[in-house]
Amino acid sequence: MYFRPGTLEEAVQVLAAHGGQILSGGTDFYPALGDRPLPGSVVDVSGISEIRGIAVEPDEVSIGGLTTWSQVIAAPLPRCFDALKGAAREIGANQIQNRATVAGNLCNASPAADGVPPLLALDAELELVSGAGSRRLPLRDFIVGNRKTLRRPDEILSRVIVPRRLDDAASAFLKLGARRYLVISIAMVAAIVQADRAGLVADARIAVGSCSATAQRLTALEHALVGAPARIGLGALVSREHLARLSPIDDVRATAKYRNDAALTLIRRALEACAGSR
Repeated sequence: MYFRPGTLEEAVQVLAAHGGQILSGGTDFYPALGDRPLPGSVVDVSGISEIRGIAVEPDEVSIGGLTTWSQVIAAPLPRCFDALKGAAREIGANQIQNRATVAGNLCNASPAADGVPPLLALDAELELVSGAGSRRLPLRDFIVGNRKTLRRPDEILSRVIVPRRLDDAASAFLKLGARRYLVISIAMVAAIVQADRAGLVADARIAVGSCSATAQRLTALEHALVGAPARIGLGALVSREHLARLSPIDDVRATAKYRNDAALTLIRRALEACAGSR
């Protein structure tokens, strides 16, 4: 059965009564089907305008689940969102960015999902809505494995909420693939660096994707950077030991060793980009 609810309330009622797979932008949904027919019930939420768009509030930025990556790129957002905008520009061609949604990227839960590392670095939380109500949980807890999340079958990811703690922090997103465009990443890094009035690192956030089953924050490195001069040369403080949380694999795109080497280089370059943009 195919359902196309017009409101969020109607959508959660349909899910509660019939279940089904959620369809939003369709950029992951249809390629995953291949030549197979639609699997049981489909709940097309693409027409629900109330969970589309971006609101900049005094204490937080709210990104509707159906917001497209083109909308993220075009939105006037604080500087710390530059890494997220950089990731958005890497999500396929313009046609994909015009259709693919933020919620779809997160719920698909690919280890190579470009939107995850920058949102992880921003300490994003997710709002999940069902017929029983709503709940919020950190993005770091939401994705639990390759294509696995804590979203229940009757829930819709309605919003991504980012606290406004680092508005003026410099941020950068870097990605390595086998070619320049339209590529699944071998490794990717999002970095955020907040400097204090003395020019020292007051806060640092580093998240790495495609090098583990889920994207990882490198908290040991983040702590090591605090107090360092926020200037060119910051990347030299990164050592291989700081990458201990990563667990890259060998696959058709790269070996585990290559991924580890690439992640180290990308982290250093991302930190240099942040330090150089102060």
